[in-house]
Amino acid sequence: MAFGPNDLIACYAEGIFPMADSREDPGVRLIDPQLRGVIPLDRFHLSRRLARTVRSDRFEVRIDTAFSTVVAACAAPAPDREDTWISKGIEYLYGELFARGQAHSVECWRDGRLVGGLYGVSLGGGFFGESMFSLETDAS
Repeated sequence: MAFGPNDLIACYAEGIFPMADSREDPGVRLIDPQLRGVIPLDRFHLSRRLARTVRSDRFEVRIDTAFSTVVAACAAPAPDREDTWISKGIEYLYGELFARGQAHSVECWRDGRLVGGLYGVSLGGGFFGESMFSLETDAS
């Protein structure tokens, strides 16, 4: 039996998330941490420097206009990381969730170029950010 989008949503409902050992890993490992990072929005603090960036309108922020491009950029090798936990199978699963309206991307654009973003899953009242990338400071 294959692990599919419904299985992935069921895992999120239990606080479990997927990973792979590499981009080419055919399997999906399920991670069930004892603690999970949560940002309570009623106590969220925006640093002065980031607030300046937001007010500057340096970036155009879009939602769900380049989902697959954001996921691919998150999976791409970077100077501090040669490989990724985002396998092709995991990329496919999130693409299926996006098609169903259960996954989303938040994108930062500058001069018509995608320079940063994140993707994740929405479930109930929560958003579970999975990965982000940045080609410019504060673009993620």
